[in-house]
Amino acid sequence: MRKNIIIIILIAFALILGRMVLSNFDRTKTAKQRAMAKTPSVTAEVVNTEEVTRQFTATARVASKYRVEVLARISGYLTKSYFKEGDYVKAGQLLFEIEPQEYEYAVGRAKANLDNAKSQYSYYEKQQARYKQLVQQDYIARSDYDNILSQRDAYKAQVESAESAYRDANRNLGYTRVKSPVDGRVGMISVTEGNYVSMNSGPLTTINSSDPIYITFPLESKDYAELVRIDKSANINRDVEFIFSSGEKYKYKGIQDFHDNKIDESTGTITMRATFPNPDDQLIHGDFGKIIIYSKTKDKAPVVPQTATMENQEGRYVYILDKDNLPRMSYIKTSGEKDGYWIITSGVKAGDRIITSGLQKVIPGNPVRIVQSPIKESKPKKKTNIFSKIINKLKQ
Repeated sequence: MRKNIIIIILIAFALILGRMVLSNFDRTKTAKQRAMAKTPSVTAEVVNTEEVTRQFTATARVASKYRVEVLARISGYLTKSYFKEGDYVKAGQLLFEIEPQEYEYAVGRAKANLDNAKSQYSYYEKQQARYKQLVQQDYIARSDYDNILSQRDAYKAQVESAESAYRDANRNLGYTRVKSPVDGRVGMISVTEGNYVSMNSGPLTTINSSDPIYITFPLESKDYAELVRIDKSANINRDVEFIFSSGEKYKYKGIQDFHDNKIDESTGTITMRATFPNPDDQLIHGDFGKIIIYSKTKDKAPVVPQTATMENQEGRYVYILDKDNLPRMSYIKTSGEKDGYWIITSGVKAGDRIITSGLQKVIPGNPVRIVQSPIKESKPKKKTNIFSKIINKLKQ
């Protein structure tokens, strides 16, 4: 009996001790699990370089190749216009008519003066031929011949002057029909029919050529220097694309075919120009947007997955792992994209290790747990109480 009591006491003591050990083990395990739960699981990879076509962006403005102000070159009343505002016109197409009667009269007077001068000249030309024969035969005095010769030369000069006046009168008559000097789209009419116009009246309307059309853009000097370095020449025609202010990309590509010969000291930019086809008149003079210019030659550059980047008010950034696997935030600058990767110009270099997934829970400077792939949380197993197991055995 006494022996049984001792056994029971030992069993009870063992159970109490086991319970204490088990509780301590559970607390330690729970603490570790909680610590592990607070440490985010992430994947990481090394930044590599690739041969890429570099691209640079800049604000851009659409500008007509030709912008012509249509002016009156004579004075008179505007009697008629032959187009509607916004029409597309061809070079030489009639636009306006300025009252022609006065200039028609001027042409008639000039023609009559010319005919009279020609008639007088013809008469003295014949007289000079007769007097030449007579003076050679000594039938008339030399002074009479010289007088006829002088008269002929005077009327010859009058003919030349009358011809000039006649051409000038016809030129002014031609100016009564105002024609388009270029192909393009007509703007608003500034002076309507019935008004008196002159050379000082200002433009009657404005014509902007539309196809092809220019887009000018100021490229930062450092980007220009980088572009020249990559292409090994400044005098290269490069592909460009235009993005409207709405974000829509223009469907036709252009060619950058001009750059200025100086850097603007106030802005630190160089003015460049591209020529675009514009058959649908989608590009309009004065419109603004963004230009993307592509290098002609490929260049080696670091690339990072787009999924490995995040953005805030200061810009786009990645998490770089240091030698102790602690993450630090690094803001990056990009130069376009390729197959789901950002092309990096600064902020990350080849060989850096960056976090590629699990970014949302990363805190700069706090430890992370690097795994090959994101860990899926497993369902916790139901704990079995050791004390219950022993009691069950004693019951058996």
